[in-house]
Amino acid sequence: MEAVLQILLPISLFAVFAVLVTGVGGFIVGGEFNRKYGNKLMRLRVLTQAIAVILLLLLLFVKGFFD
Repeated sequence: MEAVLQILLPISLFAVFAVLVTGVGGFIVGGEFNRKYGNKLMRLRVLTQAIAVILLLLLLFVKGFFD
């Protein structure tokens, strides 16, 4: 379980970074892309951040950090 979480956590952090960079890039450029996807990217960023935090907490729990 711990090994799986150690693999999933960096993947989820990269996903957060990718969505953030895409959203900020779209915001800077503006135009049709930002109008069409800006809000969706913001929601996706919040979702990916929540998943990353949950994975981090699970990893800490499995390692016995909260004992």
